[in-house]
Amino acid sequence: MKLIITRDRRKHGGALLIALIATMVCAGMAAALMSVSSSTQKEHRSTTENMQALYVAEAGLNSAIDAVRSGTPVDLGDAANPIAFSNGSYWGTSIDNGDDTFTLTVWGTSQREVRGLEAVLVQQGEDIYSSALFAGNTSGDPAYTMKFGGNGSQGDAVNGNVYSGGNILRTGSAALNGEVRATGTLSGVTGEAGVNQPVPDLAGMNYPVNNNINVAAQFASATYKNNSSYGGKAWQLPESNPAHIFRKNPNDRSANTGSTVKDDYFLEDVYEPISTSNAITPSAGAHITIAGVGGEPGSNANEMLYYIDGNLWVHNTKAFSFTLWNSSNTPIKVTFVVRGNIYISDNIFYQNAGQSGLALIAMKDSSVSDSGNIYFGDPTFGTLEYMDAFMYAENNFLDTNLSATGSARVTVHGNMTAGNQVKINRDFGSQHSKLTVNFDARIWDGDLSLPGIPRVTGGETNFLVASWREVSLP
Repeated sequence: MKLIITRDRRKHGGALLIALIATMVCAGMAAALMSVSSSTQKEHRSTTENMQALYVAEAGLNSAIDAVRSGTPVDLGDAANPIAFSNGSYWGTSIDNGDDTFTLTVWGTSQREVRGLEAVLVQQGEDIYSSALFAGNTSGDPAYTMKFGGNGSQGDAVNGNVYSGGNILRTGSAALNGEVRATGTLSGVTGEAGVNQPVPDLAGMNYPVNNNINVAAQFASATYKNNSSYGGKAWQLPESNPAHIFRKNPNDRSANTGSTVKDDYFLEDVYEPISTSNAITPSAGAHITIAGVGGEPGSNANEMLYYIDGNLWVHNTKAFSFTLWNSSNTPIKVTFVVRGNIYISDNIFYQNAGQSGLALIAMKDSSVSDSGNIYFGDPTFGTLEYMDAFMYAENNFLDTNLSATGSARVTVHGNMTAGNQVKINRDFGSQHSKLTVNFDARIWDGDLSLPGIPRVTGGETNFLVASWREVSLP
């Protein structure tokens, strides 16, 4: 018996076709996967190179900034001869704009990627607010010595640079945490001797003309009123007037004002409730409000220079502290220039400590021998303990009753600068009144700008980064 097996040729051809199609599909999928993988790798490599190019540009720009600040030539190469850095290179330009600014532009490369950065530097000359404690000794007294002393917890502490146009003497537990420089000798502390630093020319600022608010002129329209909260009768202005934060010649403090030659203006805001709290905190201070700020009446009087032809007092028989305050917590930035003396007997605080600023400048009056000074201390009660302020006395810093128990410690957050001498006596028998100065560097660093700050020539120079941005290839 013969078995015959037949095959369907049509089925055989169909299977072959299916296998061929499947092979083609798999090959296509494999090619697509390879293409996607390659594209992803390229994209990842491009992103990495792009970031690397930015980092190289930042390195070049920082190098250029350091060169400008140190006074050395800026070497950025050029596009044909870039400077190698890490896995890339950079090149750029440095342009002196002729107006105390420099423009630095740097392009960084990594493989095929290029990124550019630009920075504008502003040249800032040394001003009267670049040291924690400064005494220019303009009188040329060869015997002048700036003294620091106290033992244990009563040791003086200065956190910032110190300069004396005479000598410096440190004894006991006093701590000077910064650069110490003097024209004369240094005793008890290491630093640099034989240094001469300039002081500003206040006369050249012409403050009687160059001011925003002439306080004495504003008081030409004042009325003489009684205020039982703040004490006695005094000349006062409406709340909408920018100079309403002062009272002129209050009769309850005639024992203080009777010894002065000129009119006396007291920093106190009669339109705010007085605070009699003895707590040494900003929230405990009687409010000083600036016109037009935080809903206050009047036009905006913030960021202005107030000129006082007379004496300025921070002294009230009922209040312990005053705080620059407003309902919106807006930073207050004001400068008080006094052609006379400044007497600080009560504490001064910022409500907004990180952004507010107060400059107090006492300048000489050629017709008054006792002028251009800043006096520390309450003449009766010794309540002064804390001050938020940048202070410059064209003449001297002097003391009033720091021997009292309440002034056993005085802290300044800002700075103390004297054209002539810091002559605060802090030793009374066995008691030493501790002075702490915590330097506020915001003006020097460019983080805070106050109106009418005088500059000096011939001092140190600082360069601040005014702007920083990414730029494209020209």
